Amino acid sequence: MQQMNLGLREGPRVYTVGELDAKIRAALDEEFTDLWVAGEVSGTKEYGSGHCYFTLKDRDSQLKCVCFRGTLRYLRFKPRDGVMVHARGRLDLFPGRVDVQMIVDALEPQGHGALQLAFEQLKRKLAAEGLFEAARKRPLPKLPRRIGIVTSPSGAVIRDMVNILSRRFPGIHVRLYPAQVQGEGAAEQVCRGIEYFSRSGWADVVIAGRGGGSLEDLWTFNEEAVARAIAASAAPVISAVGHETDFTIADFVADLRAPTPSAAAELVICTRQELLDQIDAGGERLRRAMRLRLAEAARRLHQLGIDRPSANLHRRLGRLLQRLDESEWRMRAAARSRVETGARRLRHSRDALARLDLRVRLAAARRRMEILSGRLERRGGGG
Repeated sequence: MQQMNLGLREGPRVYTVGELDAKIRAALDEEFTDLWVAGEVSGTKEYGSGHCYFTLKDRDSQLKCVCFRGTLRYLRFKPRDGVMVHARGRLDLFPGRVDVQMIVDALEPQGHGALQLAFEQLKRKLAAEGLFEAARKRPLPKLPRRIGIVTSPSGAVIRDMVNILSRRFPGIHVRLYPAQVQGEGAAEQVCRGIEYFSRSGWADVVIAGRGGGSLEDLWTFNEEAVARAIAASAAPVISAVGHETDFTIADFVADLRAPTPSAAAELVICTRQELLDQIDAGGERLRRAMRLRLAEAARRLHQLGIDRPSANLHRRLGRLLQRLDESEWRMRAAARSRVETGARRLRHSRDALARLDLRVRLAAARRRMEILSGRLERRGGGG
């Protein structure tokens, strides 16, 4: 006998709240485990547990966020109401509720206001640790033999610095650690450069810097990692970032802040003439001290009733003066020898830098040729 279809259909799937929670949680774990979200911070609350809760919002919607204590201490800055940010993390459900929240593991400030906030927060943090104290800053060597520079290998900054150093003290030995100074990965490269000179012990002093730009352009030198690399350096570090009115976190940590990269090259070493003047001044001080000692000796002899020193005493005094003249001559000869020997080294460094700059330009030209070639091939294929 044929069965009749009474039009009955299977009922809809009915979930329990717990089942729905588990299903949504599984979907979030699969699709939204590592994402970036842009928005404005609002409703910030930090509890005694050390966890921080806030909301990201735009004109269309809102998203609850949490940053746990272990992550919060490593953020570039703490969230504050009204600040625009990019937050990285994963979506999850609030425990025991079907309520979506974002667990934040990174926070990047966006816009001048947010960057300024991050700057001030890091400045306060490092100052509290004593990294800006004058007592921990080291004096620069009076006459460094080898200068390490951490900056971009192309552009006017490195060329200007090398030219100034060669003009001020021909023969000074300079080594460049080429580093990206702007954009993603720049802070890591600058840190590696500072750490290279620190570990190798090659440089008597290190200059780390770049030319001018916006707050965003200079941000590499506001990174906590760069500040800590400078503080940990075995060699004294000069920060040379931007223009005279630009200040970065690196400036506060460095042993000396130069207003510009060119100024750093002026400050790091005296000129040859200044050195010779110092030698002359030192010789004059020695002669003055010797005259004072001779005058004092004559006074004592006079008190002892010996108005006419013996011929032997005259000879001894003559030999002392001759030794003084010979010492002065050797000091001058040694200084000139170092200047002349070093001039050859600087010419070698300058030639190497020129070759490096040429390779950078050739690589850029090759990339442009490849792009043009690709365009021509596509046009030829389309024809």
